Amino acid sequence: MGEESVDIRLEIEKAKVPLPPQPQRTHFVLVHGIGGGGWCWYKIRSLMENSGYKVTCLDLKGAGIDQADPNTIISFDEYNKPLIDFLSSTLPDSEQVILVGHSAGGLSVTDATHKFAKKVKVAVYIAATMLRTGFVTTQDVKDGVPDLSDFGEFADVYDIGFGSGPEQPPTSIVIKKSLQRKIIYQISPLEDSTLATMLLRPGPIQALQSARFKEGGEGAERVPRIYIRTARDRVMKPEQQDAMIRKWQPQHVCTLESDHSPFFSAPFTLFGLLVKVAASF
Repeated sequence: MGEESVDIRLEIEKAKVPLPPQPQRTHFVLVHGIGGGGWCWYKIRSLMENSGYKVTCLDLKGAGIDQADPNTIISFDEYNKPLIDFLSSTLPDSEQVILVGHSAGGLSVTDATHKFAKKVKVAVYIAATMLRTGFVTTQDVKDGVPDLSDFGEFADVYDIGFGSGPEQPPTSIVIKKSLQRKIIYQISPLEDSTLATMLLRPGPIQALQSARFKEGGEGAERVPRIYIRTARDRVMKPEQQDAMIRKWQPQHVCTLESDHSPFFSAPFTLFGLLVKVAASF
Protein backbone atom coordinates (compact mmCIF):
# COMPACT_ATOMS: atom_id res chain seq x y z
CA MET A 1 0.00 0.00 0.00
CA GLY A 2 2.86 2.36 0.82
CA GLU A 3 4.60 1.76 -2.54
CA GLU A 4 1.32 2.24 -4.42
CA SER A 5 0.77 5.61 -2.69
CA VAL A 6 4.26 6.75 -3.66
CA ASP A 7 3.71 5.69 -7.28
CA ILE A 8 0.46 7.64 -7.49
CA ARG A 9 2.18 10.77 -6.18
CA LEU A 10 4.96 10.39 -8.73
CA GLU A 11 2.46 10.06 -11.56
CA ILE A 12 0.65 13.19 -10.37
CA GLU A 13 3.92 15.12 -10.22
CA LYS A 14 4.81 13.99 -13.74
CA ALA A 15 1.45 15.18 -15.01
CA LYS A 16 1.97 18.48 -13.18
CA VAL A 17 -1.39 18.12 -11.47
CA PRO A 18 -1.34 19.91 -8.07
CA LEU A 19 -2.12 17.81 -5.03
CA PRO A 20 -5.34 18.76 -3.22
CA PRO A 21 -4.72 21.13 -0.29
CA GLN A 22 -4.75 19.71 3.23
CA PRO A 23 -7.94 20.56 5.13
CA GLN A 24 -7.45 23.54 7.43
CA ARG A 25 -7.89 22.86 11.13
CA THR A 26 -10.55 24.85 12.95
CA HIS A 27 -8.78 27.62 14.84
CA PHE A 28 -10.14 28.89 18.16
CA VAL A 29 -8.89 32.18 19.61
CA LEU A 30 -9.74 32.43 23.32
CA VAL A 31 -9.88 35.80 25.08
CA HIS A 32 -9.91 36.17 28.87
CA GLY A 33 -11.81 38.62 31.06
CA ILE A 34 -10.53 41.44 33.26
CA GLY A 35 -7.63 40.39 35.46
CA GLY A 36 -7.35 36.98 33.80
CA GLY A 37 -4.96 35.71 31.16
CA GLY A 38 -4.45 32.96 28.64
CA TRP A 39 -3.81 30.65 31.60
CA CYS A 40 -7.50 30.49 32.53
CA TRP A 41 -8.23 28.40 29.41
CA TYR A 42 -5.79 25.60 30.26
CA LYS A 43 -8.47 22.89 30.57
CA ILE A 44 -10.31 23.95 27.41
CA ARG A 45 -7.07 24.29 25.46
CA SER A 46 -6.00 20.77 26.45
CA LEU A 47 -9.34 19.29 25.42
CA MET A 48 -9.31 21.17 22.11
CA GLU A 49 -5.74 20.39 21.12
CA ASN A 50 -6.17 16.71 22.05
CA SER A 51 -9.13 16.70 19.66
CA GLY A 52 -7.14 18.19 16.79
CA TYR A 53 -8.20 21.84 16.96
CA LYS A 54 -5.82 24.75 16.69
CA VAL A 55 -5.94 27.05 19.73
CA THR A 56 -4.56 30.50 20.50
CA CYS A 57 -4.86 31.88 24.04
CA LEU A 58 -3.94 35.56 24.11
CA ASP A 59 -2.83 37.79 26.96
CA LEU A 60 -4.27 41.28 26.53
CA LYS A 61 -2.22 44.31 27.56
CA GLY A 62 -1.29 44.17 31.24
CA ALA A 63 -2.77 40.68 31.66
CA GLY A 64 -1.33 37.23 32.10
CA ILE A 65 2.42 37.33 31.50
CA ASP A 66 2.32 40.70 29.73
CA GLN A 67 4.59 42.99 31.75
CA ALA A 68 2.65 46.25 31.30
CA ASP A 69 1.36 47.97 34.45
CA PRO A 70 -2.47 48.00 34.20
CA ASN A 71 -2.52 51.38 35.96
CA THR A 72 -0.85 52.90 32.90
CA ILE A 73 -3.35 51.47 30.39
CA ILE A 74 -6.03 54.11 29.92
CA SER A 75 -7.52 53.43 26.48
CA PHE A 76 -9.39 50.36 25.33
CA ASP A 77 -7.48 50.36 22.03
CA GLU A 78 -4.23 49.94 23.93
CA TYR A 79 -5.67 47.19 26.13
CA ASN A 80 -7.04 45.23 23.15
CA LYS A 81 -3.99 45.78 20.93
CA PRO A 82 -2.64 42.20 21.30
CA LEU A 83 -5.84 40.77 19.81
CA ILE A 84 -6.06 43.36 17.04
CA ASP A 85 -2.37 42.86 16.18
CA PHE A 86 -2.89 39.11 16.04
CA LEU A 87 -5.82 39.42 13.64
CA SER A 88 -4.20 42.08 11.47
CA SER A 89 -0.62 40.79 11.28
CA THR A 90 -0.25 37.22 12.54
CA LEU A 91 -3.37 35.57 11.17
CA PRO A 92 -3.16 34.98 7.39
CA ASP A 93 -5.76 36.78 5.28
CA SER A 94 -7.05 33.42 4.06
CA GLU A 95 -7.79 32.09 7.55
CA GLN A 96 -10.88 32.53 9.70
CA VAL A 97 -11.12 31.89 13.42
CA ILE A 98 -13.79 31.16 15.98
CA LEU A 99 -13.35 34.04 18.41
CA VAL A 100 -14.35 33.30 22.02
CA GLY A 101 -14.56 35.92 24.77
CA HIS A 102 -15.22 35.44 28.47
CA SER A 103 -16.67 38.17 30.71
CA ALA A 104 -15.09 41.53 29.78
CA GLY A 105 -13.41 39.65 26.93
CA GLY A 106 -16.72 40.10 25.14
CA LEU A 107 -15.75 43.73 24.57
CA SER A 108 -12.56 42.56 22.87
CA VAL A 109 -14.54 40.18 20.67
CA THR A 110 -16.98 42.90 19.60
CA ASP A 111 -14.13 45.28 18.82
CA ALA A 112 -12.50 42.61 16.66
CA THR A 113 -15.68 41.78 14.75
CA HIS A 114 -16.19 45.46 13.93
CA LYS A 115 -12.64 45.69 12.58
CA PHE A 116 -11.99 42.23 11.11
CA ALA A 117 -15.35 40.69 10.28
CA LYS A 118 -13.87 38.77 7.35
CA LYS A 119 -11.45 36.93 9.63
CA VAL A 120 -14.01 35.88 12.25
CA LYS A 121 -16.14 32.88 11.35
CA VAL A 122 -18.27 33.12 14.48
CA ALA A 123 -18.10 35.07 17.75
CA VAL A 124 -18.84 33.26 21.01
CA TYR A 125 -19.64 35.18 24.20
CA ILE A 126 -19.31 33.26 27.48
CA ALA A 127 -20.92 35.08 30.42
CA ALA A 128 -19.63 38.07 28.51
CA THR A 129 -20.28 41.75 27.99
CA MET A 130 -22.04 41.85 24.61
CA LEU A 131 -22.75 45.46 23.62
CA ARG A 132 -22.95 46.45 19.96
CA THR A 133 -21.32 49.88 20.45
CA GLY A 134 -19.70 49.51 23.89
CA PHE A 135 -20.48 51.63 26.94
CA VAL A 136 -22.42 54.45 25.31
CA THR A 137 -25.54 54.79 27.47
CA THR A 138 -26.37 54.45 31.16
CA GLN A 139 -28.29 51.28 30.30
CA ASP A 140 -25.19 49.82 28.65
CA VAL A 141 -23.33 50.29 31.92
CA LYS A 142 -26.17 48.75 33.92
CA ASP A 143 -26.30 45.73 31.62
CA GLY A 144 -22.60 45.19 31.05
CA VAL A 145 -20.83 46.12 34.30
CA PRO A 146 -20.89 43.62 37.17
CA ASP A 147 -22.87 44.77 40.20
CA LEU A 148 -21.25 43.22 43.28
CA SER A 149 -23.06 45.38 45.82
CA ASP A 150 -24.54 42.22 47.36
CA PHE A 151 -21.07 41.54 48.74
CA GLY A 152 -20.38 44.98 50.20
CA GLU A 153 -19.31 48.47 49.24
CA PHE A 154 -17.01 48.95 46.23
CA ALA A 155 -13.90 49.39 48.38
CA ASP A 156 -14.84 46.33 50.45
CA VAL A 157 -15.05 44.09 47.39
CA TYR A 158 -12.17 45.36 45.26
CA ASP A 159 -8.51 46.16 45.69
CA ILE A 160 -8.27 49.45 43.83
CA GLY A 161 -5.34 51.13 42.07
CA PHE A 162 -5.09 54.91 41.63
CA GLY A 163 -2.35 55.27 39.05
CA SER A 164 -3.38 58.83 38.20
CA GLY A 165 -3.50 59.98 41.82
CA PRO A 166 -5.85 59.47 44.79
CA GLU A 167 -8.16 62.27 43.67
CA GLN A 168 -8.63 60.75 40.19
CA PRO A 169 -10.85 57.80 39.17
CA PRO A 170 -9.47 54.29 39.75
CA THR A 171 -7.14 52.94 37.09
CA SER A 172 -7.21 49.26 38.09
CA ILE A 173 -9.33 46.88 40.15
CA VAL A 174 -9.31 43.25 41.20
CA ILE A 175 -11.72 41.41 43.48
CA LYS A 176 -10.12 40.88 46.88
CA LYS A 177 -8.46 37.49 47.27
CA SER A 178 -10.63 36.68 50.28
CA LEU A 179 -13.78 37.04 48.14
CA GLN A 180 -12.66 35.57 44.81
CA ARG A 181 -13.85 32.02 45.45
CA LYS A 182 -17.18 33.19 46.87
CA ILE A 183 -17.88 35.53 43.95
CA ILE A 184 -16.13 34.14 40.86
CA TYR A 185 -15.45 30.44 41.44
CA GLN A 186 -18.05 29.27 43.97
CA ILE A 187 -18.73 25.91 42.27
CA SER A 188 -15.34 25.46 40.59
CA PRO A 189 -12.87 22.88 41.90
CA LEU A 190 -10.89 24.20 44.83
CA GLU A 191 -7.56 23.61 43.07
CA ASP A 192 -8.68 25.81 40.15
CA SER A 193 -9.87 28.67 42.35
CA THR A 194 -6.61 28.40 44.30
CA LEU A 195 -4.62 28.65 41.07
CA ALA A 196 -6.72 31.61 39.93
CA THR A 197 -6.20 33.42 43.22
CA MET A 198 -2.45 33.11 42.67
CA LEU A 199 -2.56 34.35 39.05
CA LEU A 200 -5.39 36.89 38.86
CA ARG A 201 -4.06 40.44 38.35
CA PRO A 202 -5.60 43.91 38.65
CA GLY A 203 -7.32 44.88 35.41
CA PRO A 204 -7.26 48.30 33.70
CA ILE A 205 -10.74 49.48 34.61
CA GLN A 206 -10.44 52.89 32.88
CA ALA A 207 -9.52 51.21 29.62
CA LEU A 208 -12.52 48.91 29.76
CA GLN A 209 -14.93 51.69 30.67
CA SER A 210 -13.72 53.67 27.65
CA ALA A 211 -14.73 50.91 25.19
CA ARG A 212 -16.66 52.45 22.28
CA PHE A 213 -17.25 50.79 18.93
CA LYS A 214 -18.33 52.52 15.75
CA GLU A 215 -21.02 50.71 13.84
CA GLY A 216 -20.00 49.84 10.33
CA GLY A 217 -16.39 49.02 9.65
CA GLU A 218 -16.17 45.66 7.90
CA GLY A 219 -19.62 44.76 9.16
CA ALA A 220 -19.85 43.19 12.61
CA GLU A 221 -23.47 42.29 11.94
CA ARG A 222 -22.27 39.77 9.35
CA VAL A 223 -20.48 37.72 12.02
CA PRO A 224 -22.76 35.09 13.61
CA ARG A 225 -22.87 35.36 17.40
CA ILE A 226 -23.44 32.67 20.01
CA TYR A 227 -24.12 33.52 23.66
CA ILE A 228 -23.40 31.00 26.42
CA ARG A 229 -25.27 31.97 29.59
CA THR A 230 -24.03 30.99 33.03
CA ALA A 231 -27.07 30.33 35.19
CA ARG A 232 -25.34 30.45 38.59
CA ASP A 233 -23.19 33.48 37.87
CA ARG A 234 -22.56 35.95 40.71
CA VAL A 235 -20.46 38.35 38.62
CA MET A 236 -22.40 38.79 35.38
CA LYS A 237 -25.84 38.01 36.75
CA PRO A 238 -28.21 36.01 34.51
CA GLU A 239 -30.63 38.95 34.31
CA GLN A 240 -27.81 41.16 32.99
CA GLN A 241 -26.89 38.55 30.41
CA ASP A 242 -30.52 38.28 29.34
CA ALA A 243 -30.82 42.06 28.99
CA MET A 244 -27.84 42.15 26.61
CA ILE A 245 -29.20 39.18 24.67
CA ARG A 246 -32.56 40.94 24.18
CA LYS A 247 -30.88 44.17 23.14
CA TRP A 248 -28.56 42.59 20.54
CA GLN A 249 -29.96 39.17 19.74
CA PRO A 250 -27.42 36.50 18.82
CA GLN A 251 -28.14 33.60 16.47
CA HIS A 252 -28.13 31.06 19.30
CA VAL A 253 -28.23 31.09 23.11
CA CYS A 254 -27.09 28.19 25.31
CA THR A 255 -27.16 27.90 29.10
CA LEU A 256 -24.66 26.27 31.43
CA GLU A 257 -25.31 25.44 35.09
CA SER A 258 -22.07 27.18 35.95
CA ASP A 259 -20.54 29.92 38.03
CA HIS A 260 -18.79 32.80 36.28
CA SER A 261 -15.90 30.53 35.25
CA PRO A 262 -17.26 27.57 33.25
CA PHE A 263 -13.77 26.80 31.93
CA PHE A 264 -13.15 25.59 35.51
CA SER A 265 -16.60 24.55 36.78
CA ALA A 266 -17.98 22.92 33.59
CA PRO A 267 -15.04 22.39 31.20
CA PHE A 268 -16.34 19.28 29.45
CA THR A 269 -19.79 20.74 28.82
CA LEU A 270 -18.27 24.02 27.63
CA PHE A 271 -15.89 22.14 25.36
CA GLY A 272 -18.82 20.20 23.92
CA LEU A 273 -20.71 23.40 23.15
CA LEU A 274 -17.67 24.93 21.43
CA VAL A 275 -17.21 21.78 19.35
CA LYS A 276 -20.88 22.04 18.29
CA VAL A 277 -20.26 25.64 17.27
CA ALA A 278 -17.30 24.53 15.16
CA ALA A 279 -19.38 21.82 13.49
CA SER A 280 -22.27 24.21 12.80
CA PHE A 281 -20.18 26.93 11.15
